[in-house]
Amino acid sequence: MKHKDLHFIHVRQGGLYWVATTTADSSPFTIIEFLNRLTALVKDYCGSLCEKSVQMNFALIYELLDEVVDYGYIQTTSSDVLKNFIQTEAVSSRPFSLFDLSNVGLFGAETQQSKVAPSSAATRPIQSSREQGGKSEIFVDVIERMSVVIGSNGVLMKADVEGEIRVKCYMPSCSEMRIGLNEEFSIGKSQLRGYGAAVRVDECSFHQAVRLDEFDIHRILRLCPSQGEQTVMQYQLSDDLPSAPPFRLFPAIERDTGGRLLMYMKLRCDLPPKSNAVNVCATIPVPKGSISLSQELSSPDQSAELKTQSRAVVWQIPRFTGGTQLSALFKLDVPGLSSASMLEVGPVSLSFELPKFTATGLQIRFLRLSPVQPSPLQRWVRYVTHSDSYTIRV
Repeated sequence: MKHKDLHFIHVRQGGLYWVATTTADSSPFTIIEFLNRLTALVKDYCGSLCEKSVQMNFALIYELLDEVVDYGYIQTTSSDVLKNFIQTEAVSSRPFSLFDLSNVGLFGAETQQSKVAPSSAATRPIQSSREQGGKSEIFVDVIERMSVVIGSNGVLMKADVEGEIRVKCYMPSCSEMRIGLNEEFSIGKSQLRGYGAAVRVDECSFHQAVRLDEFDIHRILRLCPSQGEQTVMQYQLSDDLPSAPPFRLFPAIERDTGGRLLMYMKLRCDLPPKSNAVNVCATIPVPKGSISLSQELSSPDQSAELKTQSRAVVWQIPRFTGGTQLSALFKLDVPGLSSASMLEVGPVSLSFELPKFTATGLQIRFLRLSPVQPSPLQRWVRYVTHSDSYTIRV
């Protein structure tokens, strides 16, 4: 955006707009990259990226900006360099506890015995090690996003997966890290490797700090991670999922004798029986003028609501076990319902999270540091698949 001689460039991260202004003829891509790196720094030093965190750590963010930018010129965005100059401690909204499971989130666990780090474990500031008794930890997260389109006849029309491997390091100084991937991991249409189930992606890119001398043969990534979070690998897979899509919908749309619109939805979860989907939400567009909703749900933990402004029924399922199916009957009062208005139903959009699951089958074989650290080190490997765009036509 431009106003007179002033250029405005922004990115949106954590529900906030991060804006840079310039009067010079600067490259917009350079500024966008700088804003992305700045938000990553704020997340590393404040622990999380949200409005409350920014409000509580305004002095810390001001100090970061003072070191990162000098008279409009970018100096550095390296957390390893900045840790020598940043003195302000981050203010957390709540004290950190590794086994605090009162608010289990994306990577959460139900019991301490399962020994899975809760989602809050990796959202503390990188300079909080002194408060945590010098505890050294490394988190490796495999995060995938699915884009799926399923036709009204149930045929899979599109299936894309974008994934990344993120490393977040809470160590004052870290030696070399070696991350072993599946031995069967292959890129492109090359010959399949190993003896197990094939794990293939179409394309792959790596962080500039990753050394690939052991990758071609042994599928090992080598790097010396800096404090904070960094994406060490990104990959993509299109139209060739190794397994069936996680959800199938079987809809039935009709009009009853009283003129109401009846929508019978049966949703099936095709995950393995020991897997679960959480925060499942189905958004079903309905005809214009829908005024009221009555519902019959197959389990008490489900809920549904008619959003009149967006003209949609929102069906929420907190937890969905693999290999099971749930159903719902929605009865809508639509004045002047006609055959043409019934065509306004759909397509259905699904949003969900799949903890401990990757759509591509990518797994971390091992995570090693060399030389071996003398102090105790906790290493966490976590997996999650999100819905980026999951559409089912009815």
